[in-house]
Amino acid sequence: MKKFFASIKQYPSAIIGTIMILFLVVLSIYVVITIPYDQAIAEWRGSEEMQGASPRTARPTYTNWFTSSKLPETIVIDSADPEAGIKKTVTEVAAGMWDIQMVFEFDYPYDDFPQEIQVVLTAKYQEKSPFVTLTWYTPEGERIKIADVTSRQREVVRFDLQDRLVRNLDGVPARIGLLRVPDVVPYEVQQGTYELHVDTIVFEEGSDIEAQFISFGQVHGAAGTDHRRRDLLLPLLWGAPIALSFGFLAAIGTTFTTMFIAAVGVWFGGIVDDLIQRITEIYMLLPFLPILIMVGVFYSRSIWTMLVVVILISIFGAAIKNYRAIFLQIKEAAYIEAARSYGAGNWRIISRYLVPRIIPILIPGLISAIPSYVFLEASLAVLGLGDPVLPTWGKIINDAQMNGALYNGYYYWVLQPAALLMITGLGFAMIGFALDRIFNPKLREV
Repeated sequence: MKKFFASIKQYPSAIIGTIMILFLVVLSIYVVITIPYDQAIAEWRGSEEMQGASPRTARPTYTNWFTSSKLPETIVIDSADPEAGIKKTVTEVAAGMWDIQMVFEFDYPYDDFPQEIQVVLTAKYQEKSPFVTLTWYTPEGERIKIADVTSRQREVVRFDLQDRLVRNLDGVPARIGLLRVPDVVPYEVQQGTYELHVDTIVFEEGSDIEAQFISFGQVHGAAGTDHRRRDLLLPLLWGAPIALSFGFLAAIGTTFTTMFIAAVGVWFGGIVDDLIQRITEIYMLLPFLPILIMVGVFYSRSIWTMLVVVILISIFGAAIKNYRAIFLQIKEAAYIEAARSYGAGNWRIISRYLVPRIIPILIPGLISAIPSYVFLEASLAVLGLGDPVLPTWGKIINDAQMNGALYNGYYYWVLQPAALLMITGLGFAMIGFALDRIFNPKLREV
């Protein structure tokens, strides 16, 4: 091992590749522990309502680092959150009638308008619905009535859909009209402190109401959001353990199985070797990707089903002939004859004397095969044949492609998973090339 690590140190590319892979492995372990599988699937497959305060197709917040204008971030103020500091004032205005007042105050320091503004009302009552009045105050003190609402147990008031409000704003969408500088064209944002007053009349003793003010920004989170308001950070994180698991299991399953089959064929020879070679030649003629596409279309798109099919198709691949050529040389070695002379059985010779001799050649190929299977899984997902349940890097790219991400300028939607795929491939390739030179002395001078 000392000699091996001393050899690794001679190749800076191997060190960099190792750091990349260790980062992905640590990230995968962290994600699996902190975001359990069931939770990740529930969040990924949830409806838009389950996404809470996430805007639709919002760029990552780091976008503001590279722009001169400050794009708006999402603002969420929930009266039910003690940290929000929203005070309720309850006044009995008549017999069986109470007035509940709440004031939402927030700063708007951004240079552009939000995607959408809404208030989510959560009412508690028995029979008589509360009556809610929403009023907006600008930094200059201008009072603008938003809407009068008879609230159900859960009521979403979208400002842009309030026809009377839009008419009062001269036909301008509420998300712009409420935040613009008056009488200025083209529209400019009026920065400052705004207030939203929520005035509620309840008609039953014990009735209550909570309100959540949401201003959906144009940037959101560390990775942005997609067309269904889902935070892309989740599939970017969970894509790492899925990709590494698929690539590692596929590489291990195909490489060692192929090597063992080749060793069996060489040792027993005769009809066994001929049968293995004929099956290999048939498998080499089979179209790999079309078979996987057929399985995904007509049977199942489960990633584990695809993994089994990949292994079954690959174990009789062209690598068998390469391993066979090496095993034919090893079979004639003197120590093999010595093993036979003291009575070693066929399977002992295969497992203890043939196979171990090829391990140094096997390891670089194994490492280099992992990213090819990672890209294969991503390619199937991009083609629409990925697992519909799992959040993967390929699935992100497929969703982006289906929703015109590049056409609409949502480059982050494609570039982020593509960058992670390239890091994975580059890391394994750098390690694989270095190991190939270490274990194969003929390549050290190349």
